[in-house]
Amino acid sequence: MKWSEVRSRIHFWQTADRLGPDIPFTHWRLHFKSTMLDLCKSKFKYFGDRAEFRPGAYAMCCSQISLGKRVIIRPECMLFANMAGGEIVIEDDVMLGCGVHIYVNNHRFDDLKESIIDQGYYPSKSVVLKKGSWIGGNAIILPGVTIGENSVIGAGSVVTKSVPDGVVAVGNPARVIREIDGAIDGS
Repeated sequence: MKWSEVRSRIHFWQTADRLGPDIPFTHWRLHFKSTMLDLCKSKFKYFGDRAEFRPGAYAMCCSQISLGKRVIIRPECMLFANMAGGEIVIEDDVMLGCGVHIYVNNHRFDDLKESIIDQGYYPSKSVVLKKGSWIGGNAIILPGVTIGENSVIGAGSVVTKSVPDGVVAVGNPARVIREIDGAIDGS
């Protein structure tokens, strides 16, 4: 280990547009509500009232992520925005289970003659989770997807296409299985 490496790493930890356990200079601040709020209000594009970003969660390109009122990002969630046009917008009162992943871009894989690692990325597409939606634990939301208002995404689902308002969608790939009709007994 060289001192130049240490200085470089410390500088990265202090200036990175990201949050997560791999950024120890800021991650400890997520364990205390007051320091979490100060940190998140300075890092995120928007950070609503009573929103929380909990220890163990990751956010890449925080400046491209908006979290609405009462949104809680739980441990193991991963929010991957992109400076090249890929925003993540999570509106008010959205619930996310642990381990939800949201991506705004994906690796290119068009050229059989070139390793995928060398092909770069497809253009970024923003992701929107509309007001009141609920994303079950370990669900994956892919680029360009909008989850409709008050819709439910089942745990472990992989959402490849947008979902309308007021429905339940589950599976891999996720598909709508029913509309939410307000019946008290859930039938």
